[in-house]
Amino acid sequence: MPKTHKSNRSLAKRIKITGTGKVLKRKPGQNHFNAKDSGSAGLQKRGQKHSPISYAKSFQKLLPSRRISSEQ
Repeated sequence: MPKTHKSNRSLAKRIKITGTGKVLKRKPGQNHFNAKDSGSAGLQKRGQKHSPISYAKSFQKLLPSRRISSEQ
């Protein structure tokens, strides 16, 4: 039986890989203590953003079963 690498489950729960292989992630600090933020800071934290291309190589090592594109 061939040995397979386990994927890093904590990373897999924090990012989303689109159908074309782009990586989306949430900005940190969205869960609580948001009332004291300004309106513009709250708006910037909403939704998911594209992660930098430089992270793609390290993400690919941690998630071997997923195809991640290096061009975003």
